[in-house]
Amino acid sequence: MSDRSTSHAPLFRDDHTFIFETIPDGSRVLDLGCGFGELLGALVEEKGVSGRGVEISADGVAACVSRGLSVYHGDINEGLSEWADGSFDYVILNQTLHEIQRPLFVLTEMLRVGDIGIVGFPNYGYLLVRLYLLFSGRMPATTDIPYAWDDTPNIHPFTLRDFDTLLDRMDLSVIRRKHFPETGGVSSFIRDVMPNSLARNCVYLIGRKKTVGR
Repeated sequence: MSDRSTSHAPLFRDDHTFIFETIPDGSRVLDLGCGFGELLGALVEEKGVSGRGVEISADGVAACVSRGLSVYHGDINEGLSEWADGSFDYVILNQTLHEIQRPLFVLTEMLRVGDIGIVGFPNYGYLLVRLYLLFSGRMPATTDIPYAWDDTPNIHPFTLRDFDTLLDRMDLSVIRRKHFPETGGVSSFIRDVMPNSLARNCVYLIGRKKTVGR
């Protein structure tokens, strides 16, 4: 996670909309890398959630506080020791996993303090990313991966398939997943059978295996 996390686009992007609609009213929510608090603020103001945030950027924390949000100024790479086991119903880690130094540790901490983790990330297996590298010979730059190679906070690029493999290694389960392809031109059937190639972005709901089907 870096100060760039404060540059999250305003609500509502498609991933924000999905997360907003997924979380029930009145839930206990922790938003890791909450940036300027756009999503967390909407959840608190419109759905009445009991929301907390963690943000490394001082500007982001100040923006959240100015909106009346409860945000902890800290680095999630150091863990979530401020909270006891099971403190939250949902823990959000959206567009941040590829920027943090200790992704496995942070995922483990998410599911220690929360019942369900919501993880969103850009898909480096997206077909246009592959083609960009193939034909240009340069590191891809897209809407979801906008930075030049020498100025990027992204230290752990990965694909949907990589993330599925990681969840297996960690003995975690997928409760639900949502892929976000470019609109138009491709049928929903093809998008469903080739998500690793056709999804430019995605959001997973994950949990410990015992939480599935609760």
